[in-house]
Amino acid sequence: MNNNNIKLTKGLILLMAITSGLTIASTCYNQPLLGLMAKDFNVSRENIGLVATLTQLGYGFGMLFLIPLGDIKERKSLILKVLTLSAIALVLVSVSMNFYWLLVASFLLGFSSIITQLLVPFAASIAKPDRRGKVIGTIISGLITGILSARVVSGFVGPRLGWRAVYIISIFLITILTLTLKRFLPTSKANSKDRYIDIMKSLVGIIKNNPVVRSSSIIGPCIFASFQLFWTSIVFYLDSPVYNLGSEVAGLFSLVGIVGVFLVPYMGTLSDKKSPRFAIGVSATLAFMSFVILYLFGSYLIGLIIGVTILDFSVNSSQVSNQARINAIDSPARNRFNSIFMSCYFFVGSLGSFLGSYSYNKHGWTGVCVAGFILVSIAIITHFTLGRQRYKGV
Repeated sequence: MNNNNIKLTKGLILLMAITSGLTIASTCYNQPLLGLMAKDFNVSRENIGLVATLTQLGYGFGMLFLIPLGDIKERKSLILKVLTLSAIALVLVSVSMNFYWLLVASFLLGFSSIITQLLVPFAASIAKPDRRGKVIGTIISGLITGILSARVVSGFVGPRLGWRAVYIISIFLITILTLTLKRFLPTSKANSKDRYIDIMKSLVGIIKNNPVVRSSSIIGPCIFASFQLFWTSIVFYLDSPVYNLGSEVAGLFSLVGIVGVFLVPYMGTLSDKKSPRFAIGVSATLAFMSFVILYLFGSYLIGLIIGVTILDFSVNSSQVSNQARINAIDSPARNRFNSIFMSCYFFVGSLGSFLGSYSYNKHGWTGVCVAGFILVSIAIITHFTLGRQRYKGV
């Protein structure tokens, strides 16, 4: 089937958004559950942070090695195979017998949860240019909803039924999703006949010659790392004497980010009307402001709520804007552009997860905020230097 003949209906966009939410949720269940996992496996808070780190690293490697297949393979078949692998990984996590088993299973789960990044280039390739940012924004809104819902569900179910029950429920959800996509997701034509090895070799040339992909692969990941930094440490901060709250509240705390679900599509529209680069600058500035608020007023619940609301919105609008910019380049290598961007996104994001548990254990909430300032500052500096360069007019 020629991709140009595929009609991007509202129903198809909704299906893509739901798919994004359910698949990304698998990588986020562990954040409110880290305390319960630490007790179950008798490991320290600093070491249990490796669960989130390995999950993000797995996602990054999935971005690097699986997403380029979207340029040379039919996407529907590829998506169904990766979803099957994700279901297997969920089973392995749910029956983990020891901490090292959990780490390996978490890596595999992250590796197989990359469906959104197969869908985004697909949607971008069939969307009208003046609606591309909004379409991507809608799909990312599904992703945001999945992230928020995952934290709320795991924060609620974990303390009552045990952390393993969260992953057992997810197995059923992924199975239903797989059957739904098998019926309703259209088949698509591969963009290239190149060999996989040649596709992987071409990634180096893209990084070297494409300043847009290169700058986005620094800006977006640094902002995302600050986001991961916050969410890995917040469960410990809320459990500290400052608040004396537990993992259930940490999960419910995610609900403050629901604002982003409704606002991110408008950031996509802003990207369409002004420019993706303009929207990227707005996102980076908001991320910096969020850490100012978290540093100054994080010991007050209202300050924490306002800070995380801005941070949630900025990181997701950053992803939409950066992906809109790299997907605006008319090229059969869109999946490779996305692979580079998103693999960097989660490699650096995994660093944020590690820094979250490390900085909090070493320097408390101040250490978390300082690390956030540094990461967002790198993004801002890149935006006003390397980010000014263009590639084929983009």
